[in-house]
Amino acid sequence: MADDSTKLQRSPREVARWQQAQQQLLGERHDAALTSYHGLLQKFPGVSQLWFELGIAAAGELDFPLAQKAFARTEELAPRDASMLILLGQQYHRLRQMDLARACFEKAVAAEPSSVHACLSLATWYERERRLDDAWACVEACAARHPKNPQVACVRALLLHRQGRSAEAEAILRELTARSLNDPQLRSGICHLLATVLDESGRYLEALRWLFEAKTAARQTADTGKMERDYDRADRRRRDLLASLKPATIQRWRQEAPPQPAPCQPAFLGGHPRSGTTLLEQILGVHPDILAFDEPEAFAHEIWNRLAPMQAPKSLTAHDLDALPAPRRKTMRERYLKSLLREVGGEPSARVLLDKNPSPTASLHLWLRVFPELKVIIALRDPRDVVVSCFFQNLQLTPTNANFLSLERTAKHYSDLMDVWLRMRELGGFDWVETRYEDLIANLETESRRVTGFLGLEWHPNQARHQEASRSKILFAPTYNDVTKPVHSRAVGRWKNYEQALAPLKERLAPYCRAFGYAA
Repeated sequence: MADDSTKLQRSPREVARWQQAQQQLLGERHDAALTSYHGLLQKFPGVSQLWFELGIAAAGELDFPLAQKAFARTEELAPRDASMLILLGQQYHRLRQMDLARACFEKAVAAEPSSVHACLSLATWYERERRLDDAWACVEACAARHPKNPQVACVRALLLHRQGRSAEAEAILRELTARSLNDPQLRSGICHLLATVLDESGRYLEALRWLFEAKTAARQTADTGKMERDYDRADRRRRDLLASLKPATIQRWRQEAPPQPAPCQPAFLGGHPRSGTTLLEQILGVHPDILAFDEPEAFAHEIWNRLAPMQAPKSLTAHDLDALPAPRRKTMRERYLKSLLREVGGEPSARVLLDKNPSPTASLHLWLRVFPELKVIIALRDPRDVVVSCFFQNLQLTPTNANFLSLERTAKHYSDLMDVWLRMRELGGFDWVETRYEDLIANLETESRRVTGFLGLEWHPNQARHQEASRSKILFAPTYNDVTKPVHSRAVGRWKNYEQALAPLKERLAPYCRAFGYAA
């Protein structure tokens, strides 16, 4: 078995079969990929990479027991391969197997203590768990081995910032910005963090300057022009589809809901990113009758990717959606729920399954075609605060996130997504409620009691102590660090600190301010 990798590499025919399996995996043809990998592993059972890729295919096919078996076998075959252990940790993270993910990162460091990648993977994991002392020890050990490494210094600055030692963090970040760094992604991250430190200390003009610098560097890491074109094409298709929908169509979909109600009421918490969805999800999620999911992948993989992926060769039309056969809708429902519940284990006892994920608000029409009985909660916030907050995010670049590289595109994204909500609200025919971030901050119990009631539940005292629960788990939202803090109003009206930069966007955002009750 130890020679399986060599045998495989010496066989051009088998290498070609492997490449075909990888193409099937990349194309998300997971069933076909599984067949290919099983065939390869019958001949080469000692190749850890084959087991690893089999695990990814199995997870894509929602065969989670097989995925975990494959990943466990990968680790058995490569117990000292730090790079593979890091990849395994990332896959366990996707599967929401947090203890297994952490263990892999810890084993990676034990296998290769001098690896910067391993040490920083573990340190950032500890930081996300709010184990700041452990993260600090990990980074300091790495810094002792690599005193001039800019990645290590950047994570060190992040931890100092988390500890409230912002002046020390700023000093490190300024020193890093003065270096000639060849990695634009690293430079973008450094400038982003420096902008955040400056913003929190009230130096807004300088914060904005470094933020622009961060966005300029980020543009060098990918073909963002193509990303924007792909996004704009998808937005035009969506607008055409929504314009052709009729109120009677949504009402008919509601009548086509399964005759037998699901054991758990599905609910969706959306709105634009940075509108307070994470805070509200944490408040609702501690209710014993609500099982809340923090930005799961289930909708994207099991519904959106199967109906209207951004790279689809032709547009999905209202007729296509209306004619979607009942058996196919049933399959998508079942796959979505299976994917959603993968991190729970067993049947949930909660009465409500709450999927919190802002971006799929743009696909609310797809939600309602597959789950017409869906209860929809839309979080609102002053559009200007949303734009500023999104612009401050340092996110992995995708066709959607590429919009946050300029204030103009950020405002465009806001209008694109919220136009979906306004159109769906106009069409009606489904259960919905809006909730404003500012109202939640001003009176947490009153507002969250109202939203809890919309879900058919009574307020529970645990909801007033949501921070305690938030501190005990890993959150997936970019705001994972903020929601564990006491509720405050400092973010309300934040846009006024950047009023001059927002001035060219005033006219564009004014209709949304009026639509959602904010003084323009």
